Amino acid sequence: MLTGLKNYKKIKQVLIAVLALNWAIAIAKMFFGLIARSSSMTADGFHSLSDGASNIIGLAGIHFAFRAEDIDHPYGHRKYETFFSLGIAFLLFLVAIGIIHDSLGRFSSNIAPEINSASFAVMIITMAINFVVMRYENKKGVQLNSDILVSDSMHTRADIFTSLSVILALFAVKLGFPLIDPITSIIISIFIAYSGYKIMLKSSAILCDTAPILNVKQITDIVLSVGGVKACHKIRTRGRPDEIYVDLHVQVDNDMRMDAAHKISYAIESSLKESIPQIADVVVHMEPVG
Repeated sequence: MLTGLKNYKKIKQVLIAVLALNWAIAIAKMFFGLIARSSSMTADGFHSLSDGASNIIGLAGIHFAFRAEDIDHPYGHRKYETFFSLGIAFLLFLVAIGIIHDSLGRFSSNIAPEINSASFAVMIITMAINFVVMRYENKKGVQLNSDILVSDSMHTRADIFTSLSVILALFAVKLGFPLIDPITSIIISIFIAYSGYKIMLKSSAILCDTAPILNVKQITDIVLSVGGVKACHKIRTRGRPDEIYVDLHVQVDNDMRMDAAHKISYAIESSLKESIPQIADVVVHMEPVG
């Protein structure tokens, strides 16, 4: 419980710090994008703004995820974090659709973007900040086993690629190809939608109890190394990558006493948790040989 509370505070601190940076970046991009009348730069600003919104969703998600177990939730609340990461994916899809709609309108518009050195400076500086934020957030997400932080770092990684696309579009406009600007905006929206798709794919796999351990032989070898175990089968795993639940059937001698079987069951659980620290609980079903 103390470890969970400690992780909650650390994840919360990371999200608040990243939120402040994302909103500062978004305001800068949108301000200079509107001044320069660059749809790609403004679109990238809205993308950064959605990053901030995803941070707020993340804060709400971890608030529920790190609550203690109760009667209604005997397995805890950690999947709330995974569920709220779907909200980030949905937000990305909405942003992508909005950008495509605005970009298509620019093809029939006679307004040409006005590009200056300040536009390039803003994009390069914000892209550098995004790179630092992405590395920091992903590192913390892996350390703290946080779906929210890892998902959000994927979102920020998309920002880096889209910012690079905007810089290329600004160069193209400067060279006299204004239609490159809305085309780049559409490409940006595809990046955004793909980021949402990857988050949705990962989160739905956890919520639908996709097996987090596909190498069943790893579990089998650990179980068979326990004295008294004759065979092991019907191995099933579910849960988050950092909170795995294992169910399995074990065969022992027909005449084994209940207390001896219980000791073997306990030894199996201890061995699995020691070898695979991500395992939270093990349910062993004892069967007689044959």
